[in-house]
Amino acid sequence: MASTDTDIGHLRQALADAFEANFRERGEIGASVSVFIEGEEVVHLSEGYTTRERIEPWTGDTMVPVWSATKGAAAVTCLVALEEAGMALEAKVKDIWPEFAGGGKQEVTLRQLLSHTAGLSVLDEVVPIHDYAAVIAAIEKQPPLFPPGTQQGYHARTFGFLLDELVRRLTGASSLGAYFHERFREPMGIDFWIGLPEELMSRVATLYPGKLRADMGKDPFFKAFNTRGSVTARTFTSPTGLGAVQEMNRHEALAPGYASMGGVGSARGLASFYAMLADGGVWKGTRYVSDAVLALLETTISQQEDAVLHAPMAFAAGVMKDAVSEAGEKLRHIYGAGRRAFGHPGAGGSLAFADPERKLSFAYVMNQMELGALPGEKTLSLVAALN
Repeated sequence: MASTDTDIGHLRQALADAFEANFRERGEIGASVSVFIEGEEVVHLSEGYTTRERIEPWTGDTMVPVWSATKGAAAVTCLVALEEAGMALEAKVKDIWPEFAGGGKQEVTLRQLLSHTAGLSVLDEVVPIHDYAAVIAAIEKQPPLFPPGTQQGYHARTFGFLLDELVRRLTGASSLGAYFHERFREPMGIDFWIGLPEELMSRVATLYPGKLRADMGKDPFFKAFNTRGSVTARTFTSPTGLGAVQEMNRHEALAPGYASMGGVGSARGLASFYAMLADGGVWKGTRYVSDAVLALLETTISQQEDAVLHAPMAFAAGVMKDAVSEAGEKLRHIYGAGRRAFGHPGAGGSLAFADPERKLSFAYVMNQMELGALPGEKTLSLVAALN
């Protein structure tokens, strides 16, 4: 859908107004927002500082950890590997990963795994996130929390390990991050990493945790998150480690390339990746993703009241979509107005998505987090400015 200069001018102004309001009214420290239409960046805004001390200016090249916004890129990487191996989503996970069948998981399908309906958000065994082999062994033994396919529960941390192991077995790559680098990051020349080289740490802004608000105690997600032994609390500690925001400011946390939460990049880097997806899988004249994979990203597989996030959530194959009412109306507009839009947020407010109807992509990254697994006021004000 072509946009006129007038349309783009209005878009720039609306985004600039919302972006400035985040600094003026909502405590932003440093941030960038990037929007592409038809493969070209039409809006880029960067402002603020990389630390609270306000010494180093935040620029368009500043990178920052984006937590679960990593999952979208990880899912696309896995889908490409599955397609190249000739694996349909109806296939059993055990067909690729035989040891996965332990704990009564013989019938779990790739479709269930990618749509967070496999019942594997929680690990009974306490294993550290940095011990990949131990986490995989724990997953192999783990019984599903509920019969696969019957309930939806966001796999906040385990999701990345599940996809990582599939990609390793399908491709022979050393990790999902390495395969992402080979298939997307390097040939596309994008500034987004799943496994950050140490020499790039000087470009990474410092993350700061969100601040509690009085009304949060009534929120179902926060109540569950703070209830010891709840499915939500257990999900966000399976596997254990990296529970504090300040830990994500160390290279040791960003180097392994945790596919659920370890991605690092700039807004332009993330928006570039989604621009390719929004523009038919093509970037600068080269096709990276097939129409079949794009269809999987656009098509909702599961929409339920999520047992972990305690809100109606919709998942396609590894990415989120806006849940809709019975009448087909969006219940939220995290991914803009487009019905085909998909993407993934990260804890604290980072967000990236593609809207194929408008051939538009959007990414926002910042270092002053808000509390919550889903985007808050800062992020949603920018998304609203797109419409």
